[in-house]
Amino acid sequence: MKKTLGFGICASHCNFSYLPMILDGLCEIYELIPILSFNTLNNDSKFNKAADFKERIETICNNKALTSLGAVEPIGPKKMLDLLVICPCTGNTLAKIACGISDTPVTMAYKSHTRNSRPTLLAISTNDGLSSNAKNIGRLLNTKNVYFVPFGQDDPLGKSSSLSFNKLKLLDAVEAALESRQLQPVLLSL
Repeated sequence: MKKTLGFGICASHCNFSYLPMILDGLCEIYELIPILSFNTLNNDSKFNKAADFKERIETICNNKALTSLGAVEPIGPKKMLDLLVICPCTGNTLAKIACGISDTPVTMAYKSHTRNSRPTLLAISTNDGLSSNAKNIGRLLNTKNVYFVPFGQDDPLGKSSSLSFNKLKLLDAVEAALESRQLQPVLLSL
């Protein structure tokens, strides 16, 4: 029987182009339940139309996306997920999780899921990872049952505070998180 992953998608629109390929690979191994942040669900960008993106993700995952606070709240009580993956995890979502704020489907999914000491994997993609969000990364690196896809500076000269996860390490990080361990090294030179 396949393990079930919640796959929380936050609105780092510039990163959406690779998600279908990542989801295709994960769907071969795991049951995936997509969870869309309000901004992912509602905001068109130069990269995609929100409605088209939602439809594509639901088709790949063969599951309807969870898009409201009420839809994700049962995740914890019903123990619906073996692992919650948040990919991409924006700085905004990272800060909310670190501070216990649960006002989006993705952050509420985290709150509900972690009430049962179940693992969460964060795939960070944020322009302020080495500035205003550095403290939140530090806090979450030291939080039980929270794991990170290995990450590094994606453009050290052009955007010196920007951090992004290594897409090639995602599957290995999923497997490690399901075994309650952090894939190492967590800090990479991209």
